[in-house]
Amino acid sequence: MLDLIKAKKSFSLKDSPKISAIKAVTWRIVGTIDTMIISYILTGNITIAFSIGGVEVMSKMLLYFLHERAWARLTRKNSDNGEVKVSE
Repeated sequence: MLDLIKAKKSFSLKDSPKISAIKAVTWRIVGTIDTMIISYILTGNITIAFSIGGVEVMSKMLLYFLHERAWARLTRKNSDNGEVKVSE
């Protein structure tokens, strides 16, 4: 990825299930770290904090992916004028 930026090559990140999955994973890493820190602050127990984070990461990743795909189906971009159409 850094090579693409340094070389100033263009690349396309079209909306796709693969992009949604990558976004879900990276967002969940951030979210899970946050959950584990909050869990540790509230409980004072690192084992419980990691347990909560472990369960949370799987459930939230799945929910995010399903949410992202639902939005992709509901909204379609019109390539002619850039407007977003909402499916009926």
